[in-house]
Amino acid sequence: MSEIAVTVVNYGNDRNLVMQYTDPITGKRVTRSAGTRDEREAERRAGVWQDELNSGRYQAPSKLRWADFRELVDEQKLLAMPESSQLAYRVALDHVSRLVNPDLVSKLTPQVMSQFQAKALKGGMKPTTLARHLRHIKAVLRWGERQGLLVKAPAIEMPKVQATAKHRPITTEEFERMLVAVPKVRPHDAPAWQRLLTGLWLSGLRLSEAMALNWNDGPFVFDTTGKHPAFVIDASGQKSRRSEVAPATPDFCKWLLAETPEPQRVGQVFPIVDPKTARTMVPRSIGVTISKIGRKANVVVGTSDKVTRDDRGRLVKEPRKMFAGAHDLRRSFCSRWAKRVMPAVLQRLARHSHVATTMTYYVALGADDVAADLWADHATTESTLRRLVTSEVTSTKATRGEATDEKRETPLSQGLTGLEKVDRGGLEPPTPGFSVQCSTN
Repeated sequence: MSEIAVTVVNYGNDRNLVMQYTDPITGKRVTRSAGTRDEREAERRAGVWQDELNSGRYQAPSKLRWADFRELVDEQKLLAMPESSQLAYRVALDHVSRLVNPDLVSKLTPQVMSQFQAKALKGGMKPTTLARHLRHIKAVLRWGERQGLLVKAPAIEMPKVQATAKHRPITTEEFERMLVAVPKVRPHDAPAWQRLLTGLWLSGLRLSEAMALNWNDGPFVFDTTGKHPAFVIDASGQKSRRSEVAPATPDFCKWLLAETPEPQRVGQVFPIVDPKTARTMVPRSIGVTISKIGRKANVVVGTSDKVTRDDRGRLVKEPRKMFAGAHDLRRSFCSRWAKRVMPAVLQRLARHSHVATTMTYYVALGADDVAADLWADHATTESTLRRLVTSEVTSTKATRGEATDEKRETPLSQGLTGLEKVDRGGLEPPTPGFSVQCSTN
């Protein structure tokens, strides 16, 4: 490769200086902001970049191998991400290697990416899964373009996927069935698991957050020193990577404080220890166990197509039941509170970046739910207006000296017969007579 010379260019006194060079392979100019208006500092940074380009730490975009590009992605882009995010990106890039196997990054053209989608769908990948992988692939390729590793990231047509929740929220009766099923799955430590399930049901926490929840310190703390208990969250403690103090719902706070005597309010709030190894279980294993509890309780929250191949090698879709898991308890939390608070407040409780995420994937209000609220409002309004009209008629009669003990129906009160008061509490009452002791004390 020819020697590369990086120069500094000034495009205006009110702008940062710009570093640039001409790619010896493509003949195109590559630019990067120096990040400063100081000419001496810009020249220093240009020298550093030039050394990197000429010392073998750089390959021209058109000649960069796919394997080398993936190494750069791992070392630079993914390094600061959570492990779960790193895994998601690597899985998406693995699919690219498996289905189109490019030797050079520059061969990932729009046409090749279209072929990638077709092969993925033909192989049985669901459109929702494909869309998720494509989002990660697009992010990586755009990062490569910004770093000068690609001349231009290919345009990728995203599949049209309907934004709906995969699972439905579970009801109070179904949750109670899960509590009853716990001893059948965890006979030796059932109380601890029943306590965890109740905490997830009332708090709306993600499973990883519930397992990190601590009374004293750490990235996710249940703080009881303020006027109202709250979650004090460090950026490393939640999915959004944002530090905040989040509200906790009253029913969760009252239950947890009543459930845990003050001397025991230290360390992990929901400790789950494997009786066989005496070690704290990791969230992934706990999630698998909760799914087993949902299956044992026969709480079906949706259906999915299992893709297999028949004797002739053809893809066959077999519908299968999807049973309740840990995240379905969070979804149920959002649906219950959606009847009680405004969307903006619900978003705060769920700690979503966008309210659309809360309303689309976590709230399932059917026509009956909405109608119940409408009729409750209607009955309340009619009752209030009827009292006002009756009071006005009585006052007028008293002023005229007329008798006021005669009962007369006003037109407003007609047609109200049979309306019943609708409970608008939003939280489903427990089944009468149902009680499960889940205290570990």
